[in-house]
Amino acid sequence: MRLLRDGGGYGSRRVQRVPRVRGVRIRRGAALAGAASAAAAKVDQPAPVPDRTAGAFFDVDNTLMRGASIYHFARGLAARKMFGARDLADMAWKQVYFRLRGAENPEHIEAAREAALAFVAGHKVTDVVALSEEIYDEVMADRIWEGTRELAQRHLEAGQRVWLVTATPVELASIIARRLGLTGALGTVAETVDGVYTGRLVGGLLHGPAKAVAIQALAEREGLDLARCAAYSDSANDLPMLRLVGFPAAVNPDAELRAEARASNWPVHDFRSGRKATLVALPTAAGAGALAGGIAAGIALRRRYARR
Repeated sequence: MRLLRDGGGYGSRRVQRVPRVRGVRIRRGAALAGAASAAAAKVDQPAPVPDRTAGAFFDVDNTLMRGASIYHFARGLAARKMFGARDLADMAWKQVYFRLRGAENPEHIEAAREAALAFVAGHKVTDVVALSEEIYDEVMADRIWEGTRELAQRHLEAGQRVWLVTATPVELASIIARRLGLTGALGTVAETVDGVYTGRLVGGLLHGPAKAVAIQALAEREGLDLARCAAYSDSANDLPMLRLVGFPAAVNPDAELRAEARASNWPVHDFRSGRKATLVALPTAAGAGALAGGIAAGIALRRRYARR
């Protein structure tokens, strides 16, 4: 059994053992990110759960929430002068580049990783958590897809636990889960030293195969039978997560995931209705991606600053 340590956010505490995910190639960074996320996950719903071996896992960006939670969060921090509009535009640019090319070029993935949480470097965890509460209420609460929320509610009413699984910071993901009355969240773990963010990630983003690692580690810890669990996502990047459970489903899917869902006879839920055309026409969020409309605004800002 091989155990991995995080980069300081949990002191000397060892994170969960890294599980093997059948049929998925797991790189060291993804293994560490997934293991750290499972170790950091807290149960926010202490009430007794009748069905303890079944549960559900929901992606956040464009599955539960319109756009990317990390970008909404960054906008909230920018509004509080924690960094400038130019930084926000640079972040948006790196995220859309990651969406288009990141899967093919490790350098682009690294750039997206650095941009994802660099803006919290030097800030106290307690301060960022407090701000996250405010930002959720101000700009995120009304972006929740009601259809997806109803899907999560059905699992809760069936006596099952429901977890968010997202590349957004675990602190923010946990706030979203708590606000929606869910069990808890698996998210990207940021390195901290003495309660202050360093601007580095533990292993990397909770993205792609890393999500499958986190889910499997959590399932082992919580006694979940993955064959009885469900998972929901909008992106083909989450196929490792979807294939890990017995009941996968596509929500507001991209073209590749829609095709896979049809081929595999998975349920498909699309709650975009009138927004569908615009959301499909622009790059959807993935990993630490940016809100589609926000990306366009960010690029416009970047061009405006470039002309100065």
